[in-house]
Amino acid sequence: MTLTKEEKGQLIGEFHRHENDTGSPEVQIAILTRRIHQLTDHLRIHKHDESSRRGLLKLVGQRRKHLSYLKRKDGAAYLALTERLGIRRK
Repeated sequence: MTLTKEEKGQLIGEFHRHENDTGSPEVQIAILTRRIHQLTDHLRIHKHDESSRRGLLKLVGQRRKHLSYLKRKDGAAYLALTERLGIRRK
């Protein structure tokens, strides 16, 4: 259920700000979004997997914090990223 090295590298390459960027909010949000989608698919099949559900809720909370930080610091980047990843915003 975790991301492979190739998947993570692809996400970093797609959302990075500069060549060696691996920790910008955009990259972190993209990685968290991919993991959230994977866990959501897993929970559709395994409805009673409560430990994975808890992990999903923790990931959603982390992503929400990163999104609020990005919105506060750079509103245009926030709007572009949410549109690109298909994340609903308030």
